[in-house]
Amino acid sequence: MLITVPLAGELKFYPLNETFRITFGAPTFFFFLLLLKRKTVLAGGLLTALSVVLFRIMLDYIMLDHFQFAASAHTHYPTFFFYFTYALLFFVFKVSRMNYSAIVIGLIGLIIEIAADIVELTAQYIVLHTTIHVDSLSDMAVIAFAHSFIVLSFFNMMTIYESQSRERQIRKQNEHMLMLITSLYEETVHLKKTLHNTEAITKASYDLYRVLNQQEKDHSVLNQTLSKKALRIAGDIHEVKKDNQRIFAGLSKTISNESFQNYMKAEELIELIVRINKKYADSLHKQITFFSSVNGEHFSYHVYTILSIINNLVANAVEAIKDEGRIVLSVHRQAEHVEFHVQDNGPGVPLKYEKAIFEPGFTSKYDQFGNPSTGIGLSYVKDIVQELEGTIKATQEDSGMTFIIQIPLRNLIQKG
Repeated sequence: MLITVPLAGELKFYPLNETFRITFGAPTFFFFLLLLKRKTVLAGGLLTALSVVLFRIMLDYIMLDHFQFAASAHTHYPTFFFYFTYALLFFVFKVSRMNYSAIVIGLIGLIIEIAADIVELTAQYIVLHTTIHVDSLSDMAVIAFAHSFIVLSFFNMMTIYESQSRERQIRKQNEHMLMLITSLYEETVHLKKTLHNTEAITKASYDLYRVLNQQEKDHSVLNQTLSKKALRIAGDIHEVKKDNQRIFAGLSKTISNESFQNYMKAEELIELIVRINKKYADSLHKQITFFSSVNGEHFSYHVYTILSIINNLVANAVEAIKDEGRIVLSVHRQAEHVEFHVQDNGPGVPLKYEKAIFEPGFTSKYDQFGNPSTGIGLSYVKDIVQELEGTIKATQEDSGMTFIIQIPLRNLIQKG
């Protein structure tokens, strides 16, 4: 501000007299004041007023052949009153972009500039005995209005840019939270399956205890020992089940209580998946082109279900492609079903392993150190699709691998 305002002040013209100048310093000063915190406005205004006067004296020293400091200071110091009055009134009016609308700020800026101009003209009249024409004051008001308009234009541009930046940041945070919640959703599915397994094991252990307890040799030490062990195992597994139930209840409550919407339009979901995986591909230094399409009329679908299924497949495709390639993601509405296609032009899977790709633990992906991945991604996708009464199949062609998922519409949309 201390540098820019004096420079902008040299873009000038003289509408009223030979000493009263109209410059771009005023709108530049107004713009900077809008950026300052309120407690720094007075100090900033005082320093800027001094810097403008000193800068104009310095220009006189450079440009004039017979420079006299006293004469130069005498000519320019009324300008000090303009900038300081401007800052003082700005402080008094408590102009803040957070408290007023743009139109109100513009009107206040107009009033402040006219008042500051009057103070400067008064100082010139007292000190320099300049002539003030009342008829020319209307020109001063028009110029002040133009300055306010210029400042508001820049200010609104800056506000729009800040809003867009804030929107991008919020969208990034929301995407991150959505992926976290999707991961939690996946874990609840695994946990739910574990609950069923532990319940079955508990029942089997207790049945074994009852069988051992009812054997003919009821009083044998061996039978009594085995039956007690079976009962203890049943009790331990039952405790594990109760712990899992508590965790499952907590996760389910966390997911259901989130402020994010649970249902999104198909187009928004596909766009989100593509955007997330573009970033993932960039993080892996891979040049992958994404294509997507949504065909037919669609309802809003359950966010975490779709993300946990389709994002798994798309992320697998990103990992399967070596350096560069393409991924095609499409959604089709077929009567009472929704069909998702995920296609990539990666190396695919050897034919002899095609039937095993959905088995838990199967993987064809290894890291740079030769360590295999967990191999549970596709098995999880298959489990969740089957739980939704859907089907999943994988086909391999010369162009790459294609996964086709078909799920009944009723299991993806909001009930009622």
